[in-house]
Amino acid sequence: MSFQKTPVGGLSGITYDAKNNLYYAISDDRSEKAPARFYTFKIDLSTGSLKNNGVVPVGVTTLFNENGNKFARATSDTEGIAFTSNNSVFISSEGDVKELVNPFIKEFSLSTGKVITTLPIPKKFLPNKNGQYGIRDNLAFESLTITPNDKKLFTATENALIQDGVEAQPNTSTSCRIIQYNLLTKQPEKEFLYQTEPISSFLNFTGKFASGLPDLVALDDQGNFLSLERSFTGLGFAILLFQVSLEGADEIQQIDSLLSINSQKIKPVEKKLLLDLRGLDVLLDNIEGLTLGPTLPDGQRSLILVSDNNFNSLQRTQILAFKLKIESPLMRILRRLIPNLKR
Repeated sequence: MSFQKTPVGGLSGITYDAKNNLYYAISDDRSEKAPARFYTFKIDLSTGSLKNNGVVPVGVTTLFNENGNKFARATSDTEGIAFTSNNSVFISSEGDVKELVNPFIKEFSLSTGKVITTLPIPKKFLPNKNGQYGIRDNLAFESLTITPNDKKLFTATENALIQDGVEAQPNTSTSCRIIQYNLLTKQPEKEFLYQTEPISSFLNFTGKFASGLPDLVALDDQGNFLSLERSFTGLGFAILLFQVSLEGADEIQQIDSLLSINSQKIKPVEKKLLLDLRGLDVLLDNIEGLTLGPTLPDGQRSLILVSDNNFNSLQRTQILAFKLKIESPLMRILRRLIPNLKR
């Protein structure tokens, strides 16, 4: 699909603007097919479901760096996007480890696409020349989310840092780091361990396997999230949706290398499987992004997932809509007081 002289594809993250009932989706095009950009979509959920013609692109915004120039080819790999109430979006880039291009998290104006703010990236995440430290190539800041009160921003590595452990392999999980930023001070303030699920490779004739954490979305201001885990298993995709809580997780910001300590003693974030999308009657594609959408006619919240087609003719951009039942604050308090209270 082409829109305003750009190929629509590589949609790796999506975020919702409730005031205007619009969605912004970031493309991971490295300024190769068109300049780095995000798209504005309308998604019609007014009847309580998503129809085949319910997604319409209505805008494309080119991104501009601090010098006011478009991002040059291969200087960005934009993957995550999060809307703020200041008519802006934060966007994360994985960088390019092979070329020692650092990842970034920047705030851009919705109207002009110009950089407003750049958040500092802790040194432990930056790639180095000897390949012994930092992010792995194409396995960095895929995810991005902001709490409803606009005070905290979270991102996570898609796989373990080199000094933290192995990348995901068949039947082997990986140790991701979640970073918590304070948007008042614009500084990183906490880190947490997120352990992905080990996924089996299935009829893998190609020998290719990839698995990791491509996105998070904050449910509230108290450290509760939904997370998306995506794996290519050799024959199709495994997509898992989890409920995640930071409560009780150990803070690991001061630990530069998990391999240098007994990481078995670190308490990771809590996870609860909500949905294995392989059980749906849908041919899944490369799902990489998720966001909360509007309240549906029955009062429940909507959830939108989007796939990155890799600009591959054998893949497709796929948008899935779900109904999400979110427990009321009163029920949450009662459940803490009465742990066995039936859901």
